[in-house]
Amino acid sequence: MENFHHIDACPIRDVLSRLGDKWAMLIMVTLKTNGTMRFCDIQKTIGDISQRMLTVTLRSLEMDGLIIRRVFAEVPPRVEYTLTETGYSLMPHIESLVGWALEHMTDILKRRSAQKEMKS
Repeated sequence: MENFHHIDACPIRDVLSRLGDKWAMLIMVTLKTNGTMRFCDIQKTIGDISQRMLTVTLRSLEMDGLIIRRVFAEVPPRVEYTLTETGYSLMPHIESLVGWALEHMTDILKRRSAQKEMKS
């Protein structure tokens, strides 16, 4: 039996804690689809993400080396975000997960609805 006890550097926990929220994956898919984007354009594209959450998520993706943040010395300052090579290498896995979700979403939602009805 394989054990998954917490250790200092557990790659499964570490990666899932960074990418397991909906915002990180949505931002990465948005950048893959649209290419280099400015902060306000990312926020408009995603729609329901707050400015603070977008900032926090972009910082964590940058810290992990999945995106690059470029600041241009202009007035007003212009900041652009793009996927790194490492970020692009992750995209086939995210796209595969998205494909699986699209394929099974209808059945999953039906089961959830049936469970809610049984509890009511």
